[in-house]
Amino acid sequence: MYQRSRDGLRLLFEISSLLSESDHIEAILKPVLDQIASCLGIRRGMITILNRETREIAIAEAWGLDEHQKLKGRYSLGEGITGQVIETGNPAVIKRIADDPRFLNRTGARKNAEAMDTSFVCIPIKLGLEVIGAIGIDLNYSSESLDYEVGVLTVAAASISQVVRLQQVQTEEMADLQEENSRLYEELRVRYNRPKAIIGNSKIMRLLYSQMEQVSATNATVLLLGESGVGKERVAHTIHYASPRSLKPFIKLNCAAIPESLIEDTLFGHEKGAFTGAVSLRKGYFEEADCGTIFLDEIGEMPLQVQTKFLRVLQEREFERIGGTRTIKVNIRVIAATNRDLPALIREGIFREDLYYRLSVFPLVIPPLRERKTDIMLLANHFLERISAEHGKEIRSISPAAVSLMTAYSWPGNVRELENCIERAVILSTDGTIHSYHLPPNLQKKQEAQGGRKRPLKEVLESVEKELITEEYRWTRGSIARAAANLGISERIMGLRAAKYGLKKENYTGE
Repeated sequence: MYQRSRDGLRLLFEISSLLSESDHIEAILKPVLDQIASCLGIRRGMITILNRETREIAIAEAWGLDEHQKLKGRYSLGEGITGQVIETGNPAVIKRIADDPRFLNRTGARKNAEAMDTSFVCIPIKLGLEVIGAIGIDLNYSSESLDYEVGVLTVAAASISQVVRLQQVQTEEMADLQEENSRLYEELRVRYNRPKAIIGNSKIMRLLYSQMEQVSATNATVLLLGESGVGKERVAHTIHYASPRSLKPFIKLNCAAIPESLIEDTLFGHEKGAFTGAVSLRKGYFEEADCGTIFLDEIGEMPLQVQTKFLRVLQEREFERIGGTRTIKVNIRVIAATNRDLPALIREGIFREDLYYRLSVFPLVIPPLRERKTDIMLLANHFLERISAEHGKEIRSISPAAVSLMTAYSWPGNVRELENCIERAVILSTDGTIHSYHLPPNLQKKQEAQGGRKRPLKEVLESVEKELITEEYRWTRGSIARAAANLGISERIMGLRAAKYGLKKENYTGE
């Protein structure tokens, strides 16, 4: 008995230390369960939290359960033993779970044979008189009393109640934010017929979608301008597949990735015997793209000699293979892209001015991510869902601290950097959530440069809300009724938000 008392005191000391020393409150529950497991010799343990809006109970952290089992552990209020404990606020002690029909085994972790020698103890987690969650543990069956285990868990539950409350609030607010984002995403998708391959609801992106839709129906040459990583290739794909040429070839070439000595052969092809090693005829990319689209990325890296021949293709849609004399006619659409300053290259004498004007029939500027911050979390959640599936992991959410860092960062590598950041975080996450400490060091340094200040979730939400409200207000030229209808909120709420953020109709009617 003396030894068990010492173990209980040590457990409480360890929990106290975790609470006082941890820099990441959201990461405390896992080590708390580790300490409980060590002290009580449990088979499994879980901390469940009640969502006060949906009245659903979910496993926030578990010991001895895999991610799939954790996800299955969801209960309605009053359902099963865990649901009844949270509903009534009374602890439950089940000496043998096989004898109690209320035990649902929702996670599927307990096998039928195991049920005969397993006990279950579930203790409510309270904040004042309010029940906000529960701690439940599986133990080896014993005929002895479980009063000691109940006492230890009761004190542990009281110790972590503030942490559980914080996680409860964060989970509820993130669920609300994701639901609102999904609603706005779907409304804008229907309204603007946005290409599904591109993610973004900001005004600047909606303007881009409109321009893409207009040019897709034509055969005009398109020049895509934008920084590295903004998604120029994806825009080119979308234009092609929305065009009358969508069932024809889409051929792409990165001019910077092909050696200067090979790029001409790659584009124009060669005749048999045209040079040493030319043992057979080979069609070039221009021929392969006949009746379809050719996408030339990094067009600023194309050698001057090849630019001259390419200009003829743009003007006349004809060329000869290397070593050939027969003129080949092609029906192609050209989409080119660059992150270089082409007028500067013209002044330096490394890019033809006449080619530049031929390419600039319909220039499209793809904005960097820093100019469309309201799209960051839409993109992040999109990447999270896809990359989690690719890696076979169940990552369900991004913590408020991580959201704060991501929305404050300037993303010099744009969408590609964000995608890589999410992939890294998915690989590192072990608890179904991406936390701030899973993000790359350069984002952490950004936080340090700001004096270590973490933006509260309320501030993040208000920042996103302000940008969405402001963009819609500008888009509708100050019409509260139209803006409210577009966002799916009442005119009264829209008016209050406009006043809150200092938006005046006269400032937008002239835009």
